[in-house]
Amino acid sequence: MTNPLVELGRIGQSVWYDFITRDLMASGKLHRLIEQDGLSGMTSNPTIFEQAISSSSDYDADIRRLATAGHSAEDIFVALTVADVRAACDAFRPVYDATGGVDGLV
Repeated sequence: MTNPLVELGRIGQSVWYDFITRDLMASGKLHRLIEQDGLSGMTSNPTIFEQAISSSSDYDADIRRLATAGHSAEDIFVALTVADVRAACDAFRPVYDATGGVDGLV
């Protein structure tokens, strides 16, 4: 049986994921979604990040480290989100290169 997400890509439809978590990248699931399901991009927003950060202990050590160093809550939030977006961009780099920048964006 053909993967319907891969089939969408074959007919020209980009498949993007509207969520991001640190675990998605650390577990290898994001790479599998890209390689096996043809995931071609990702979106997020502050609400999605708030949900990801507040529902997981994956961010706790970084939050403690940054807070102990005297960073504000806003600076901590920005640092966490930028790190996750960068990691997602790294994962999507092959898609970006293969599509000439049409896809592979975060």
